[in-house]
Parts: sequence; structure tokens; C-alpha cells
Amino acid sequence: MTATLNDTPPAAATTAVANPLTELLAAAVQALAEAGEVDRACRIAGHACAALRHDDPAGWRRFNVLLHRLTRPPRPA
Repeated sequence: MTATLNDTPPAAATTAVANPLTELLAAAVQALAEAGEVDRACRIAGHACAALRHDDPAGWRRFNVLLHRLTRPPRPA
């Protein structure tokens, strides 16, 4: 039997595509931070990083970047 593009294992096929739930949660965390709840947003982003670390490296990266962005000191005006 010859391998085709449709024979790609599910994990390999989904690693390049953003998980819609990850994107939804990241948007909600960002909105929470923009509403003044930065500490709560950081805690949620940290929990998401921990939950995704082993099974979804792309999702982990998404929340890791968001967490670092949220904890960056504000720029002077």
C-alpha cells in the first residue's frame, strides 16, 4: 500500500493548525488583562501553559508568549 497525504497521523496533521479552543482562551485571557485583571489573566495563562506543555507544544508556545507579554513592564508614556 502506498502512503498518501491522507495517511498523515492525526498528531502530525494538527500541529501546524491553531487549536480553536486555544485561540478562544488566549483571546479571553487578553481581554481579561485589558479589563485590568492582569494578575488573574497571568494565572490563567500560566495554568494553560502547564496543561498544554506535553500534549500541545504550539498551544504551550501561544500561552507562553502571551504570559511574557502580559508580565512585561509598561512602556513609559
